[in-house]
Amino acid sequence: MNAAEQFVKCLESEGVRYIFGVPGEENEALLFALEHSSIRFIPCRHEQGAAFIANVWGRLTGCAGVCLATLGPGATNLVTGIADANLDKAPVVAITAQGSMDRLHHESHQLLDVMNMFRPITKWNGSITAPEVVTEICRKAFKEAEYEKPGATHIELPEDIADMEMKALPTIDRRRVRRPGPDYKAINATLEQLKKAQKPLIIAGNGAIRKLASKHLTRFVKRLNIPVVSTFMGKGAVSDKADQSLHTMGLGFKDYVLEAVEQADLILTVGYDVAEYPPKNWNPTGDKPVIHIDFTPSEVYTHYHPVNEVVGDISGALWELNRQLSNDDLNFNDWYTPVRDRIREDLDSYTPDENDPFTVPSVLTQIRNILPDDGLLLSDVGTHKMWIARNYPTYEPNGCIISNGLASMGISLPGAIAAKLIDPDRKVIAAMGDGGFLMNAQELETARRLGVGFVTLVFNDNDYGLISWKQIQSRQRSVSTEIGNPDFTAFAESFGIRGYRPENWDDFNSTLKNALDHNELCLIEVPIDTSVNQELVEKLKTYWEQ
Repeated sequence: MNAAEQFVKCLESEGVRYIFGVPGEENEALLFALEHSSIRFIPCRHEQGAAFIANVWGRLTGCAGVCLATLGPGATNLVTGIADANLDKAPVVAITAQGSMDRLHHESHQLLDVMNMFRPITKWNGSITAPEVVTEICRKAFKEAEYEKPGATHIELPEDIADMEMKALPTIDRRRVRRPGPDYKAINATLEQLKKAQKPLIIAGNGAIRKLASKHLTRFVKRLNIPVVSTFMGKGAVSDKADQSLHTMGLGFKDYVLEAVEQADLILTVGYDVAEYPPKNWNPTGDKPVIHIDFTPSEVYTHYHPVNEVVGDISGALWELNRQLSNDDLNFNDWYTPVRDRIREDLDSYTPDENDPFTVPSVLTQIRNILPDDGLLLSDVGTHKMWIARNYPTYEPNGCIISNGLASMGISLPGAIAAKLIDPDRKVIAAMGDGGFLMNAQELETARRLGVGFVTLVFNDNDYGLISWKQIQSRQRSVSTEIGNPDFTAFAESFGIRGYRPENWDDFNSTLKNALDHNELCLIEVPIDTSVNQELVEKLKTYWEQ
């Protein structure tokens, strides 16, 4: 057996089902080793698309998604997707080929220092410099990628090492690693601080969407009647149907939800990630008392200096708090109700009338009515991301996927492929702007080849709309953002799938429902009126000036 075949044995031992990537000369040995394995290699149309598929696979399953590229330009094309996984805390293992060891000491065709290139965007990376280290490097890559907080790792496999003959080695079994529980003194301090508080509030981040963490957080929130606000990537940690949900924060300007944050006299952050939403946006003076509950200690930040840190397994911390409070009569009043009602009334105001134009928030109200509670909406990055975070109620963990660490355009279409491979029966919508769509539109061919069915929903404003919106806020006009587009329905049809351009709300609703009911891979283009964006800014500005 050669080193590549040993590597594939290790990947099988890790439970890998798919590898997403683009073939190259230097990963030939690995591709042939995969041919008769239990792992399916899926050729993608761009390495970035492959990395995004692996990214969302990891985020939805908790098990590392795997992507593959050759050396040089193949490796550089992976960079954005790998960096995105690392900042979004999604477990991914990236594999890149490399030239033979005998040419790495001088300038050579397509040769780049990939190890150093990946170092700042991964939790760990390693090069297989001898066949005998394959098993250890493979196990370490997966262990590091999946252990909290999860992220991206990278393995480099030079082409001559891949072909070297070796004695078969036993693989290193996956073994569960128990995360440490929280310190009892930190738990006791949290209980004492809760008992002194009058208006506590929880901020749920992406660390809270793990299933056990979500379960124990929901119990904690309902047991004590504490309002909870989610970040973009924490949506669904507590269902937005819960009375205690104040939906989402994260806009670049003050929304209604920040009224509750300002009123709170104690903030508990659960799995909160400062990469998502800077603390200065919700704790501008830095003096709000904060309890940090997370897998790792808090970042050092002027506006985020917790009075108490509960470090360890999040679900374990919440379980212990629930246990100790089980016989306690601690329960907070409904001080947050006026804010919650204001938020929900505002969301309802975007329900469209028959002759209203299409806007992103009005489309979202219809999607929420049509998509089942356990369906999945994947958001790309753009103006629509802000509206999805703000206006799309989410009822379970990972019911809405948003990239908000690196926040990369082009993620939602490839991500939908991962979602459908994981659960072919789940109803999935990949929502994106016209700008983000054309960044990875080529993966429609991958989706069609795989036979997966999901709706690609393109909000079309012929503009890089989020940048335009921000420019208008700061300079009252926008420049260098307008773009042109193809005929999207014809573009979809060129891939052998149907393209739709609804003319009215009845047409939109029936088209979307029919596509979801029939598990159809299709594209729906929605030309949107963007005036609603600045109207929101002015509405909120007027509210806060009152």
